[in-house]
Amino acid sequence: MTEDKFALPIHWNDYEDIAMSLYEKFGDDFNESKIYRIRFTELLEWVLSLPNFAGTREEANEGHLEQIQSAWVYEWRDNQ
Repeated sequence: MTEDKFALPIHWNDYEDIAMSLYEKFGDDFNESKIYRIRFTELLEWVLSLPNFAGTREEANEGHLEQIQSAWVYEWRDNQ
């Protein structure tokens, strides 16, 4: 994935944008069941490492991570 210097920053509530970025990064390496088995500690690190992500570790909560997982599953399903 290439970083776009003109892209808008992504925040914790941008679940769909985060899910699309994760799908672009990992593709079909993660299917639905694997996505739901990802540890939140790992998911947190992956989200923080995304280009243009502007959120902080301190702003993260379990609800955000659950929403990101669900959105990622829908993104994966849409691309099957």
